[in-house]
Amino acid sequence: MTIKKPLAINQPEVGRIIHDLRLLAGLTQEQFAATLGVTYTTINRWENGRSTPSPMAMKLIEQKLDEMGAQGQDLLAKYLPN
Repeated sequence: MTIKKPLAINQPEVGRIIHDLRLLAGLTQEQFAATLGVTYTTINRWENGRSTPSPMAMKLIEQKLDEMGAQGQDLLAKYLPN
């Protein structure tokens, strides 16, 4: 079994990725917060760059990106060009 490290993304990129991922999924901040098990305030702070997700939260966000398939990968490529 391979243990995958969470994405190492800093603000402001992580906030932009979370915002775009949420919109791509068609969710409000409240709905997206519920899918990650955090509060609306937490999502708002992440999106606005006032705080950064914990490593555990980043794993959940990465899972959401993976669930989006090619759209999720395109979103990552937009903010994390190789």
